[in-house]
Amino acid sequence: MTDMLPADEIRTLFSRAMSNMYRAEVPQYGALIELVSDVNAQIRSDNAGLDRRLHANGETERLSLERHGAIRLGTPEELATIRRLFRVMDMHPVGYYDLSVAGVPVHATAFRPIELEALRRNPFRVFTSLLRLDLIPDVALREEAAAILARRKIFSPRCLELIEHAEREGGLQAASAQAFVLEALNTFCWHSESMVSSGTYKRLRAAHPLIADVVCFKGPHINHLTPRTLDIDAVQDRMVEFGMSPKAVVEGPPRRNVPILLRQTSFKALEEKIGFRSTSDDDTEAGVHSARFGEVEQRGVALTPKGRLLYDQLLRRVREAVQIGADGTHADAYQSALADRFQEFPDDEDSLRKEGLAFFRYVPTGKAGSSEGLGLDELVSNGHVRAEPITYEDFLPVSAAGIFQSNLGDESQQNYAERSAKSAFEQALNAIVADEIALYRAAEEDSIAECMRNRA
Repeated sequence: MTDMLPADEIRTLFSRAMSNMYRAEVPQYGALIELVSDVNAQIRSDNAGLDRRLHANGETERLSLERHGAIRLGTPEELATIRRLFRVMDMHPVGYYDLSVAGVPVHATAFRPIELEALRRNPFRVFTSLLRLDLIPDVALREEAAAILARRKIFSPRCLELIEHAEREGGLQAASAQAFVLEALNTFCWHSESMVSSGTYKRLRAAHPLIADVVCFKGPHINHLTPRTLDIDAVQDRMVEFGMSPKAVVEGPPRRNVPILLRQTSFKALEEKIGFRSTSDDDTEAGVHSARFGEVEQRGVALTPKGRLLYDQLLRRVREAVQIGADGTHADAYQSALADRFQEFPDDEDSLRKEGLAFFRYVPTGKAGSSEGLGLDELVSNGHVRAEPITYEDFLPVSAAGIFQSNLGDESQQNYAERSAKSAFEQALNAIVADEIALYRAAEEDSIAECMRNRA
């Protein structure tokens, strides 16, 4: 019997096919990849220390592969099936994100690899949102949206067959894996014809642009793919040069010597021609829709609960003090306030580590000499062990909402009360989402244990 193709390889086939599809559908994505590649090459050339670290950690190939995508689903059944689809590629639901805190009627998880080696081979991840119909105040509109979603089938019969085959056999052989990738891509491709009339579209869009984007189309078109950059500010500054219209601010923490968590920016969504159903149902009415855009991310070190609490407190104070308008007004004041407030957050690796603000992976250096009886800090200071920041692999709800808002026609910041529904999300998912903090803590603790076992 032919061997099963490793899940990491299926994930790479899928992520590359997704990238090619999106490049064909959204030509500006190709320009974005070119821009990010230019910036990354320049940063590596200018920063020999960073380049050495990327090589030492096996992240040079990962940097060119790094992508994350985002989709928006409409029903619990779609979410449960997408979990099974991603499981074929060894991608698991990690984290729960309540985007209602920023006025977006969805909650989400991120499907991604969780093992270190799988992340090194290909860290492809998909931020996956589920529409919360319970947040639509108009009962009649809510019921209409639910009825529309109930009629659509986003997975082909062949795709479902291949998922079931992988579950039954414990994987896919090469030919089946290729077929699976092609069938899965059909779920994420763009459909230029809406399932509804322009009148229905307008009513749903008036409730919230994202509701219209989820409900009115045949499938959850991939709305962006995101390359990873080593300097997001440089990318932001050069977007106009590449013919892109950047959003007003970079989401997340300010520029720092030691990047933390996640920073994101994007070029704004383009208007795309759409055919809406006519009232007679035998013709279409021309219209436009904006949903798909290009995003860039810069990833930093994962924060401990203590560090995340400090981050959330500082960000909340900034957002309370300065509100960015829908037209981008006050963006400069916001960036200035962000930089000023985050001076309270230590900005060197040693302080982040010793104050317990960030997670680190500890690696023996092979330095000669006995380290018997030394504690972890002594091993690091004496050069027997190297502390490497653990990369943050996940997302930030406020930042994700900011990206969504700016590409659905509203860049204004919104602050709402939290309306978390994690248990309902997990019930729809038919699984428990992994705790990202627990994953980072386990990675740090495992590396410490390994260092201690290897002491001379």
